[in-house]
Amino acid sequence: MKKKGSIIGLFIFIMLFFICVGYFLPIEKCLSIEELSSGRELAYIPLKGERAFQIQYTHSIHLSEVKEFYKIQGDGNIRQVELMYKDTAIGMPSNAEKGETFEMKNGEYYIKNMKRVFPYINLSTGQVVANHRIIFKGRTYPLKDTIKPGTIVQIKVEKLTLYKLWRGVNILD
Repeated sequence: MKKKGSIIGLFIFIMLFFICVGYFLPIEKCLSIEELSSGRELAYIPLKGERAFQIQYTHSIHLSEVKEFYKIQGDGNIRQVELMYKDTAIGMPSNAEKGETFEMKNGEYYIKNMKRVFPYINLSTGQVVANHRIIFKGRTYPLKDTIKPGTIVQIKVEKLTLYKLWRGVNILD
């Protein structure tokens, strides 16, 4: 009888161990948006194999749209591949860097063939004008819907645990 109780106790311990490990084991590759000051998970986008996204916003000085195009690399870094904007005024480039191409099409400026690689993107979400949006799989997700305007966030690629997935906000929902 004592042996049976030990086996049941061991079984319960093993089950609880695997539940805890599974709960805190990183499983889902996501585009994670964290509050920079605290590291708290604010929102995430499950990537499900997708590698491209854009960040679009209204430039605070010349009030025209800017769109930044990104691709996620195999090592989890984020590569900026293109930039589109409508005004070359303050805060916007007037030409391309070495190896990039600069073109104008339909009143918009494009810098293409960009190879700027970042481990993360720090972003101060707009309070008044910017209205930052993430575009993923052709759909637009305003950050102000899930993140308080004016919050400084860090956007990065990481595998999230079940715990973080349940605590955070899936922007796609």
